[in-house]
Amino acid sequence: MPLTVGTAGHIDHGKTWLVRALTGKDTDRLPEEQERGISIDLGYAPLELPDGRRLSLIDVPGHERFVRNMVAGATGIDLFLLVIDAGEGARPQTHEHLAILRLLGIEHGVVAVTKADAVDEETLQLALEEARDLVPGAEVVAVSAKTGAGLHDLREALLRAVDSVAQSHKRDGAARLYIDRVFTLRGIGTVVTGTLWAGWIAEGSELRAEPGGVDVRVRSVQVHDRPVEIAEAGQRVAVALPGLERSQLRRGDALVAPSAYPLTYRLDVVLSELAPIEDGARLTAHHGTSHSVARVVRVGTRYAQLRLAVPVVAARGDRVVLRGATTVGGGVVIDPSPPRTPDLARLELLERGDPIAVVRALVRAPVKAEDLERRGLFAPAELAEGLAALRSAGEWYFAPEWLDELRERVRARLRERAARSPLDPGLPLAQVLANRPWANAVAPLLELERRGPRVFLPGTAPSLDGREAEAAGLEAGLAATGFGRVPDAGLAQFLEGQGRLVRVGDGFAVSRALYDRGVDVLQTLAPITLAAFRDALGVSRRVAQLLLERYDADGLTRRVGDERVLRKAARR
Repeated sequence: MPLTVGTAGHIDHGKTWLVRALTGKDTDRLPEEQERGISIDLGYAPLELPDGRRLSLIDVPGHERFVRNMVAGATGIDLFLLVIDAGEGARPQTHEHLAILRLLGIEHGVVAVTKADAVDEETLQLALEEARDLVPGAEVVAVSAKTGAGLHDLREALLRAVDSVAQSHKRDGAARLYIDRVFTLRGIGTVVTGTLWAGWIAEGSELRAEPGGVDVRVRSVQVHDRPVEIAEAGQRVAVALPGLERSQLRRGDALVAPSAYPLTYRLDVVLSELAPIEDGARLTAHHGTSHSVARVVRVGTRYAQLRLAVPVVAARGDRVVLRGATTVGGGVVIDPSPPRTPDLARLELLERGDPIAVVRALVRAPVKAEDLERRGLFAPAELAEGLAALRSAGEWYFAPEWLDELRERVRARLRERAARSPLDPGLPLAQVLANRPWANAVAPLLELERRGPRVFLPGTAPSLDGREAEAAGLEAGLAATGFGRVPDAGLAQFLEGQGRLVRVGDGFAVSRALYDRGVDVLQTLAPITLAAFRDALGVSRRVAQLLLERYDADGLTRRVGDERVLRKAARR
């Protein structure tokens, strides 16, 4: 399961230096950050663990003026890396960042006591003891980013923390990504990045950008600069959105599966208070990567309705952080789209989560079918019949009779697909279930095989089914010339999956031998130019251009101006 770790800690305690020592990447990318020597915005890097697993790492600013940015980065993480200076010990932002992590439900992580080389042994031991008292249950490791001491132990401690992380807050459900960066790339267009909270995103995914309500289609997906077929919940994701202007999106917006989540100005929450919060108080509510002025309407002693100045996309179980001059509390969302007038008895039912009691309470309101679905709480109202027989799947509840009927409809559609298209007998799950918000929750109950974003009948596999001679002829032609047109995209995709050719451009392919020979040639060129690559490989300019573009897409090369450089992972 992909996971994200986030730093936390006071300014100048060495978070960014430690990230650089762990990952080799300087996450202070802004000129102002490099000039002033402090982190202002969020930074990102991949982190390799000793067992080969790769985490996404978010480095957050430690200055009190940038807590807003810290919360935006921390909302999507699975575990923390709290950084404390061995000479200074815990400071104000250490305590506030730790409080924010607790409000967000981030329970697992590691404490790094940094600058261990700059203090004597007695001071270091006192700092380690203070850290253990501050975060009971977390491993505490002394490190020095300057000398490298303790870095191996820190990686091992992070590995153990990863193994202990419960995945309860990572939902299946429909795609949901809160945007933390928006920029443009030449030849690609608008790109957004963020941590994928739920579901998956793949090339061709149809999403909606909220709160603007703009429908978008994904051109490509990357995870830490590497193209991927599908990005999963928990990963740091970059999504290319052609046809969209950079000015149409900003940090705080969300990319979601259409109609999967409510867009709301109100959130009902179970309240956690670090300091007393008065009824009617106006605070800043942080949710996802967004922040909004919110009026707090107290309900009883434990609940509140947050009335927001700007709409947000939310789901049951989300965490909200509330700040005034400092962090004063937070809440767990129990209804992401409540009625305007909160009711204590209803909120108690929602917190308890008894499905039968909640459905009965909501229906008695009365509540329309689309309201139940829009709130992300339950399947449509017709499923509330026969409540004693409800079956649970995540946070959705399905009646067995409805589930049996759906299973048969989907299987019939896949049988028809397999008969009509043996080369590609699967269908995207979003298409099969009409991109409904409960698609990922119900999918495991349909007894289908899932391969990436597609579903198949059990035992079904792509097959040439009588087209062996056509496939052999195409392969032989490519073996003779190295390059050629492939008019049947489905056949080309099938043969590429078997390693018998490599698709390049639109409707063309090269032989596997030519592709591999090109990779060998890349190792000999510095810099890699189109002309040098063409001459060394002995192919036409067109073929060389298409091959280089494919190497870019495969993550072997990176284009810099008119030249390319070989990525570290591709060097031999």
